[in-house]
Amino acid sequence: MFDTTFGIALLQIIWIDLLLSGDNAVVIALACRSLPPSQQRWGIILGAGAAIGLRIVFAGGISFLLAVPWLKIIGGLLLFWIAVKMIQGEEHGEEEDEKGGKLRSAAGLSGAIRTIVIADAVMSLDNVIAIAGAAQKSDHEEARIILIALGLMISIPLIVYGSTLLLKVLTRFPILVVAGGALLGWIGAEVFITDPVLKDWVDNRAAFLHWAAPAAGAVVVSIVGVVLSRRAKASKPVDLVA
Repeated sequence: MFDTTFGIALLQIIWIDLLLSGDNAVVIALACRSLPPSQQRWGIILGAGAAIGLRIVFAGGISFLLAVPWLKIIGGLLLFWIAVKMIQGEEHGEEEDEKGGKLRSAAGLSGAIRTIVIADAVMSLDNVIAIAGAAQKSDHEEARIILIALGLMISIPLIVYGSTLLLKVLTRFPILVVAGGALLGWIGAEVFITDPVLKDWVDNRAAFLHWAAPAAGAVVVSIVGVVLSRRAKASKPVDLVA
């Protein structure tokens, strides 16, 4: 059962985890960035736990989920919305506390976890699909189950430590929040055009959308997020101190 094919499939799964777990880490870091330092650790732990839990659930029903029409379209639209909201948060979502002068999130820890769960529900599906596809290279059912389980286990530290590192980077370089939102817009468009309702038409008649749609999604999300946040900031009343 543990032959050369198993080893190749495991290496592919590790590579998939390295590539796709970063998406979940970006979401967790973006959502937790505006939380008070005392809550950021809990945000990362709970967010990573949600991501792993969703992957386990999806692994059990992957065949059914792949056939559900409109599911990925809705998921892609949700990612667009989340990306815009996160970019807006960079511009005007943080306020100074009158006493401590610390940054705090209006939505708080529960809002951050809710955002993470919604985004992870979309992105974890693609991760499980990729892992399951690599596991199918093995001819043994037991080996495929082990490969999928290993793929889920390997992704845990990648998400936890990846989001912790990204949170530090985003805190030091806030401009990268817009880049993170653009990445979510790119992923959202990829998810959108691979829905069963659109996939065949895109593959046969509009193959250029495989690169054009993600690029457009990244650009549109970035522009809309920045414009809306600046409008909100400009419309905010200015307190005049006597």
